[in-house]
Amino acid sequence: MQAEPLILSFDTSAAHCAAALLRGDTLLAARTEEMSRGQAERLMPIMQEMMSDQGVSWADLDAIGVGIGPGNFTGIRISVSAARGLALARKIPAIGVSNFEILREGQSAGREIVSVAAPRDQVYLQLFDQGAPAAKPVHFDPEAPDTALTVLGAQRVIGAQAERIASLLGIAQALPCEMAQVPERIARIAARKLATQTDHTRPAPLYIRAADAAPPSDAPPVILD
Repeated sequence: MQAEPLILSFDTSAAHCAAALLRGDTLLAARTEEMSRGQAERLMPIMQEMMSDQGVSWADLDAIGVGIGPGNFTGIRISVSAARGLALARKIPAIGVSNFEILREGQSAGREIVSVAAPRDQVYLQLFDQGAPAAKPVHFDPEAPDTALTVLGAQRVIGAQAERIASLLGIAQALPCEMAQVPERIARIAARKLATQTDHTRPAPLYIRAADAAPPSDAPPVILD
């Protein structure tokens, strides 16, 4: 009998270093360390410690799940670069999972707008239909709403500032929720994609708008093609 797939997931798109290990439907371990900097130095040790505690190694992994944002520009590049490198070395799929997918994980199917918090009290919005993205994400400023934004029959808004966004867009239902259980959700979403998709495109950072600040003096990690 073939063993259930072992998936390692991780995320550094926010002020944390988070990782989880999933075997089939069973969450073996999950760790999140809050930090505003130092993710590049801490990510690999966290994953190594977690796997060692569970008695598994890099060679046991069947797939990688990684958070692709939107979020902190440098943080996203750290985790995506790590995922691509590990997948290349182990010859296993690396599967990207967006913060939109993480936010709506566990919700009933429907047609909805998912809202992810953005800087300066703004948000990023993406339309989902029956659990799958139905349009490209957009940047949205509640103080200057874009009247051209098409929601095409969305029944509710899920996520950051849900009630405010729903009111501005004329949508009846709002479901405020925050990012939670991030590495576990990434792992479970990646597991479904692994089981249902045959072509896994290499993960890439999900950037919706340009960075507000000047680039850091240190070069960011290289994203392998």
